[in-house]
Amino acid sequence: MSNLLAARSLMAMSLAFHILFAVVGMAMPLLMVLAEWRWLRTRDPAWLELAKRWSKGVAILFAVGAVSGTVLSFQLGLLWPEFMRRAGALIGLPFAMEGFAFFLEAICLGLYLYGWKKLPGRVHLLSGVGVLLAGVMSGVFVIAANAWMNQPTGFRLVDGKFVDIDPVAAMGNAMWLPQAAHMLLAAFLAVGFGTAGVHALLLLRRPGSEMHRRALVLALWVGGIAAVLVPVSGDLLAKRVAVLQPVKFAALEGLFASEAPASLSLGGWPDQDAGVTHGALKIPYLLSFLAHGDFATKVQGLNEFPRDVWPPVLVTHVAFQVMVGLGMLLLLVTATGAWLGVRRRPLDQQRWFLRLLVACAPAGFLAIEAGWVVTEVGRQPWIIQGILRTSEAVTPTPHLTVPLLGFTGLYLFLFAVVFRLLRRHVFLSAEGSHA
Repeated sequence: MSNLLAARSLMAMSLAFHILFAVVGMAMPLLMVLAEWRWLRTRDPAWLELAKRWSKGVAILFAVGAVSGTVLSFQLGLLWPEFMRRAGALIGLPFAMEGFAFFLEAICLGLYLYGWKKLPGRVHLLSGVGVLLAGVMSGVFVIAANAWMNQPTGFRLVDGKFVDIDPVAAMGNAMWLPQAAHMLLAAFLAVGFGTAGVHALLLLRRPGSEMHRRALVLALWVGGIAAVLVPVSGDLLAKRVAVLQPVKFAALEGLFASEAPASLSLGGWPDQDAGVTHGALKIPYLLSFLAHGDFATKVQGLNEFPRDVWPPVLVTHVAFQVMVGLGMLLLLVTATGAWLGVRRRPLDQQRWFLRLLVACAPAGFLAIEAGWVVTEVGRQPWIIQGILRTSEAVTPTPHLTVPLLGFTGLYLFLFAVVFRLLRRHVFLSAEGSHA
């Protein structure tokens, strides 16, 4: 295995592992806070039990996310030293802000976990809100650094060197807010449906549980609202990509020849050598509108750019189709749940719908993983768009296959530990509850 491939594989695996815990850190505290808020208003013990169970899950996943996030920080410097040498002064600010948000989240989570009988109700709830806001801020600041890699700003390039560096301008790059909005909504989508799927499974095993019924409804509200908003944020982000990263946009659509007007491709199998996408369902005019808000506007194809700046078209296109397809699936599930609600059919009594939720529980997380493949693979061959190639930034250290195998074993071990802890302290305890 080449040094570049091993470094990219190791970084990709670490990111894929860590993003699952980062997503929970951003979104799960909202469910926890809403459950406690309902308990403070109603004094119904089912809401209190639910808030405590969810807080245990947040604590377990936060701890593992802190470990995997630290690993990623070291890998960024050790695997990509040239990138850090050139970009460190520009992306240092959002990473510093992320560190502040992380410590704030840890403090608030400690107050929340150990303050149930020591803090007044509203103060305790406020500490939970602090966990939520700090988790969201942490994610937003990290995304600022990644967005800068997609749209580098805040400097002038003189003889291959960055001068007149402005970290604030770098953090406020044009990709930041669209990426952050899309990622946050995707996090609430994934966690909402993931949580709904867990409680749907527990309802199938224990029909009539009031706690699980309320958990299911609350999680579906969070996931369902996000499912409606994710396509909106995705459309805004796609329009920004079409303008600022036209090569990536063409790759994710599998568009080789420029079209005016351009048709949207659903599915299909891009053949990069032949320069054609086989088997795609074409919807005339729609790609022009999605890219530029005009049904007749030209959309640039890959053939307008040198081949040495093409990303892996097949991987980018398929990952994009998977992301969109899973998002549409969860939107359809949301519509189905809304229809059952309008018809006044209790969701916990529709066993077919509960089974559907169980099957869809991992869909949001898979969509997030696919979305990050689109973001990272679609930017190749650049680690800093248009400035520094990934091959130029990789460490010269040989034998990276050894740490790749080592970290693979570590992540598998951590997955097993997390599953066992969640099963023991959250799922089995909740299943045995008489709330």
